[in-house]
Amino acid sequence: MKKLMLLFFIITAGYKLQAQEVQQVLPEKTRILFLLDGSGSMLAGWGDVNRITAAKELLTELVDSLKANTKLELALRAYGHLYRRSSQNCKDTRLEVGFARNNHAQIVSKLNMIDPKGTTPIAYSLEQAANDFPTTQGYRNIIIIITDGIESCDGDPCAVSLALQKKGIFLKPFIIGIGMGAEYKKQFKCIGEYYDAKDVNSFRFALNRAITTSLEKASASVELLDINGKPKETNVNVSFINSFTDEPAFDFVHYLDPQGRPDSVELDPVLTYDVVVNTLPPAIKRNVNLIPGQHNTIQVKCPQGGLKLNQDGASVYSHGVRAIITEKGKSSIVNIHNMNESQKYLVGTYDVEVLTTPRRMFRNVEISQSKTTSLSLPAPGILNIVNNAAGYGSIYELDENGRQQWVYDLDHDKPKISLALQPGKYKIVFRVDRAPGSKYTSIKEVEILEGRSALVKLFN
Repeated sequence: MKKLMLLFFIITAGYKLQAQEVQQVLPEKTRILFLLDGSGSMLAGWGDVNRITAAKELLTELVDSLKANTKLELALRAYGHLYRRSSQNCKDTRLEVGFARNNHAQIVSKLNMIDPKGTTPIAYSLEQAANDFPTTQGYRNIIIIITDGIESCDGDPCAVSLALQKKGIFLKPFIIGIGMGAEYKKQFKCIGEYYDAKDVNSFRFALNRAITTSLEKASASVELLDINGKPKETNVNVSFINSFTDEPAFDFVHYLDPQGRPDSVELDPVLTYDVVVNTLPPAIKRNVNLIPGQHNTIQVKCPQGGLKLNQDGASVYSHGVRAIITEKGKSSIVNIHNMNESQKYLVGTYDVEVLTTPRRMFRNVEISQSKTTSLSLPAPGILNIVNNAAGYGSIYELDENGRQQWVYDLDHDKPKISLALQPGKYKIVFRVDRAPGSKYTSIKEVEILEGRSALVKLFN
């Protein structure tokens, strides 16, 4: 009996440790790359000094002030400073000082040596900057671009920035426009966060704002409001989507403590978020910016009610698949079409929504005179989920671009689930009922193959 009790204690203790492990944590350290415009236009006057002089002085002041931060590494890259503008050299960029600890004096020295000469290859410089960040894990990678002009080499800095952010090379860049005007914000919005520095004081403010946002953390709580505007909805998956890349940045299953208060989670204030509450349909609050160094409360209206459908003999159809047929551009349903059966339709163009899990859509399907149009889907696979702890969670499908789509809510009380899914990549987001907060949410990914089974163990 003593041995049995000891074994029970060990298993229970192991479960508690696993269930309460915080699984989504922001990196503790930060890397910041200063990308400085050294093109000829930086010699233009700006108040009592020229633009390059002001940029050097303020950057020197900032770099000196960051010496005491042991969790920060800096680097300096410049462009347009090696070749004369007449050469129109669109590869005129160089990493002047790489990332390292205690390289502040070296950065200041290199700043003083930069002599504006050439053109403005922003896109190419961003591409090269991707190689400047070491591959060591545990860092957030930031770029601060300081420029007085737009791309002048037919590059596409918007496409480059988006591609590198999607690859996780760096977070959304900061762009400080020197003497350019607020009208350039639209042109730089596709690259990152733009600040208009109309004078030296606003340049100093923009630079400090970028640094503060990069270095300070932010916490947030999400209040899910019911029909009366009270934060009483809970136990639903909430996704913080990077509004720039449209990729998920943070997922959790919402939690209210015994007093009915939502707990807080730590988020990166560099990003702008679309907060998606994965109800049916989803409730979305777009373009949420967090105030760094503060606690942020985000309110989303998502009142919910229940619906139960009943049908005698419904088990006959439990493994069947049907499709919703609609005419292109119209919402009314033409027919519910059984799989593996042929049916005649008027000649025209149709949308076909096949009710697999997840659903599959065929758009613009042409029906031609006296011909049969065939549509084929791959056979599903089977996802088996084993879980010995009651909880809340959902399954999402991940597309080839890393974006996610809700598929299925897990049954709170079922320890074993067997679910037919179309082939693809999926993510399971789950929080144990007894976990003391949303930060203990577990994230697991699985690939479903055609005609194959996959097993996921959430908590044993």
